[in-house]
Amino acid sequence: MSKKELGFDTKKVRAGYNPSEHNRSVQVPIYQTASYELGDTARAGRLLAFEEFGYLYTRVGNPTVSALEQRVAALDGAKGAVALASGMAAVSYALLNAAEGGGRILTSPNLYGGTIDSFRKIYPKFGIGIDYARDVDDPASFEKALKPETKAIFIESITNPNAVVADIEAIAKVAHDHGIPLIVDNTFATPYLQRPLDFGADIVVYSATKALSGHGSAIAGLVLEGGGFDWANGKFPQFTEKVYVLRDTAGKERSFLETFGDVPFTARVRMNYLGYLGAALGPLDAYLVLLGIETLSERVAKQVASSERIVKYLEGNKRVAWVKHPSAKVSPSAALAKKYLPKGAGSVFSFGIAASEERVNKLIDSTELFSYQANVGDARSLIINSPKTTHGELTDEQQAIAGIAPETIRLSIGLEDPDDLIADLDQAIEKAFA
Repeated sequence: MSKKELGFDTKKVRAGYNPSEHNRSVQVPIYQTASYELGDTARAGRLLAFEEFGYLYTRVGNPTVSALEQRVAALDGAKGAVALASGMAAVSYALLNAAEGGGRILTSPNLYGGTIDSFRKIYPKFGIGIDYARDVDDPASFEKALKPETKAIFIESITNPNAVVADIEAIAKVAHDHGIPLIVDNTFATPYLQRPLDFGADIVVYSATKALSGHGSAIAGLVLEGGGFDWANGKFPQFTEKVYVLRDTAGKERSFLETFGDVPFTARVRMNYLGYLGAALGPLDAYLVLLGIETLSERVAKQVASSERIVKYLEGNKRVAWVKHPSAKVSPSAALAKKYLPKGAGSVFSFGIAASEERVNKLIDSTELFSYQANVGDARSLIINSPKTTHGELTDEQQAIAGIAPETIRLSIGLEDPDDLIADLDQAIEKAFA
């Protein structure tokens, strides 16, 4: 079967791991070690010259973590992957790697609140500017917002919290017409619902804490590389400059492009940012994410089906003012969801009630099954008041630009019986208006 392209469900259980290479252990072993025996000085020289693959130190490489990297790369159709200690590490390392030395990142206001806040507090102090395309629904707005110093476009495939679907193909064309990569945060969709690389994205990032893991038991992130972007086009000297630590066995200095072929981006993240800033993913956490991925399609398929039922219930509740999900009766993302997300548009969405903050709080406090916590993609269903929590760093003006109304309530639908979840929402809404 080596020449046959394996299906998604086979890859999610078996990709990136060969038991015969690990004492025939059925499960991926947890390599709980800080470092590795180099064997002899000759082998150490080959390892350091990247002429032989092997492990030196767990901060930059570990067999358990590598299995996770290779598995997600297989699911996404990526050439390279690097796993990190969190989703925010994945976002920051990817963007710093692209815009290093003083470039700009073009993005959308429809992002996770912590990401937007980091754009305001962190990146400018590293000499990286941030620009916003005001209308995420219009790819032309990205074209208008580009500047000569722009080094990448960064978007979420399904936005947080309003589940707006990005036109990845059109935005990728804008990026490529100007010689820059498109970086997509695909956390909400996962590779089961969408593979951004298939639509022209160049780099994909994940918070593996969310649906990839799916059980709220580990913090993790990933950066994936498609392998087709031209990093030698003159805009990214960091990939073509000679680097002393990339010497071959003859002592000749090489660039990341020369050394790592079609995966220079993830190799550079690993060696420079992971190596020296150190957001290393521990092997136990990698193992927990691997366990979660084994049931990814089953979990996400059920969560999507339950979400669509709950959206219909909320649309029929007279107390509910609006619902934002691509499956809703009125959604600007319906056509894009049909194209990009034929299996469903995820299980995270928002709704609002025509009420005061006091009623919103009462609704949340009255739920019995929904957990009030700042996470998504969990096996448990979650509820949160986004304007005060996940997007609380944003000013009122920023929230308005991102379409986050003060009454916004975000749901993440888990694996419970959808009838029970609907009953819980129904009683909570009635108590809020009692």
